[in-house]
Amino acid sequence: MAVLLLLSSLGFSQEPVATGQVFRVNVEQVVVDAQVLSKKTHQSVKDLTADDFQLFENGVRQQINAVSQDKLPLSIVFLFDLTDSVRPVLKPLARGALQALEHLKPEDEAAVMVYSSSTQLLQDFTTDHELLVQAIQKAGSMESSEAAFFNEGVFQAAQQSRKSTIPGSRRVMIWLTDNIPNVPSEEIKLKYARSLPPETVIHTLRDAMDELTKTGTVVCTLLETSYISDYEFSSRLNDPAYRLQSNLYPPGDVYKYSDQTGGQVIQSNNAKQVSRRLADLIDEIRGRYALMYHPVQGGARGSLRTLKLKIAPEVEQREGKLIVKTKRGYYR
Repeated sequence: MAVLLLLSSLGFSQEPVATGQVFRVNVEQVVVDAQVLSKKTHQSVKDLTADDFQLFENGVRQQINAVSQDKLPLSIVFLFDLTDSVRPVLKPLARGALQALEHLKPEDEAAVMVYSSSTQLLQDFTTDHELLVQAIQKAGSMESSEAAFFNEGVFQAAQQSRKSTIPGSRRVMIWLTDNIPNVPSEEIKLKYARSLPPETVIHTLRDAMDELTKTGTVVCTLLETSYISDYEFSSRLNDPAYRLQSNLYPPGDVYKYSDQTGGQVIQSNNAKQVSRRLADLIDEIRGRYALMYHPVQGGARGSLRTLKLKIAPEVEQREGKLIVKTKRGYYR
């Protein structure tokens, strides 16, 4: 099962234009979403300043202009996996949806989607929490006997994030799943994706990663397992055919999506606490840092810019060893 929650890290630009005696210069600004955790306690480190970070774009040190926490509104997409292995977790989440959504601010927006082999939008972006609760409760009553294609679900949810209605919001994908995908091979598609037309092309892991990078979406995962998913995971460990197929058709993995986008994975095996964990995750997302800078010039428009974020040595001397998470790059 998967819940997907999307937020944005945005950049915007204005090209140089000369009109008579009037010049407008490039004022492009990039916003980088980052999380800083104590390696010992895994608690968020707060109150850091621009001088505490070292940000590199394509290997070149950048001047950070501003740092903020809890300032950007959220644009969230919840995506629920409808397969059997996650249903024991989906229903408790549906019952506790209102409790979790109380941790959103009035200006935050969210959408709700479900998926198995294909996706369905249950609620477009809205700030109406009652509509969101109704959509999540509807998802909790749905089921599917088809395959779970992770890459397709992530790709479609990332595309949904493009429809966010709040300029400059933080796009985040919170994904409730057991991390047991089906291999998106042609054989599995024909056998376990009967609702899909035969000519349908399933998006790949590379497609999903590319869409996440283009939309600036951070993937955060609530990893909840059930006895069904535990059994399935154990059986795959000793199945050479599955390993071969997954190498040919990478099915996707929560940790890969998280590493690519600077998100996080929170693991739990207590279905009764899933709504509480979701509420905690929303609070953690809100407390992430937003770093703003004007990027170095050069490079083709539309090219991939790589990012690397470090913490100044004196901060670790003060705080101890730290874990820094941010996206690996963006398209300029």
